[in-house]
Amino acid sequence: MINVDRLIELLASFLAVVIVLTCHEFAHAYVAYKCGDSTAKLYGRLSLNPLKHFDILGLICFTFVGFGWAKPVPIDPNNFKRYRLGLGLTASAGIVLNYLMAFFFYPLFLVVLNFMPEIAFLTSFLTYFLYLMYVYSLSFCIFNLLPFYPLDGFRIVDALNRRRGRIYRFLRQYGYYILLFLIVESFLCRTLVNFGIGFMDWFDILGWIMQFAQKIFGFPILAAWGPAFGVPFDQIWRTLLW
Repeated sequence: MINVDRLIELLASFLAVVIVLTCHEFAHAYVAYKCGDSTAKLYGRLSLNPLKHFDILGLICFTFVGFGWAKPVPIDPNNFKRYRLGLGLTASAGIVLNYLMAFFFYPLFLVVLNFMPEIAFLTSFLTYFLYLMYVYSLSFCIFNLLPFYPLDGFRIVDALNRRRGRIYRFLRQYGYYILLFLIVESFLCRTLVNFGIGFMDWFDILGWIMQFAQKIFGFPILAAWGPAFGVPFDQIWRTLLW
């Protein structure tokens, strides 16, 4: 028997992932182009076509673990009008856009949740979709702030760092493997928890990092919109503690 609610949730999740990843990479390409580098445009990445941006492994990780990445946008920093400024703006563009998307989609989710009348499957779909757009946008923003190559956090470190010391070289050389280890470890912990081994949740390193960061980064969004929809501020404040 087909579980309609599950199908609606999967469809909403897939569309949310597609939009979040595509907008993130497009932001990188657009800002790089505005800063003087047309490399992304020449490679066809200055596009809102999702197929231009998907990385299969990153998409699989996002689907099954909740953390993932898209295909990095190619840039040539030497083309920037101002090297470090262009590098920093390009690296942070996707992160900033994802945070703005989270800020924008959260009130839309509250509007649908609180005021939209029940219309067959449409209301359920929009509720799932808008909520996941908020969650995925915030999650992708935070995940990309991690300072591991090839994530945006490393590129921001690269833009701000004038010296190439041991820590920089370590993150550049081993960041990708550290990132994969954290994702696999998180996936294994979640799988074991689902099989009833609850204490493995305590060993989910990436999960702990993401939960902590989502509380910090999500608080301004909840504080900005929650009271307008009748959510008591003390209840919003408690989200930082739980």
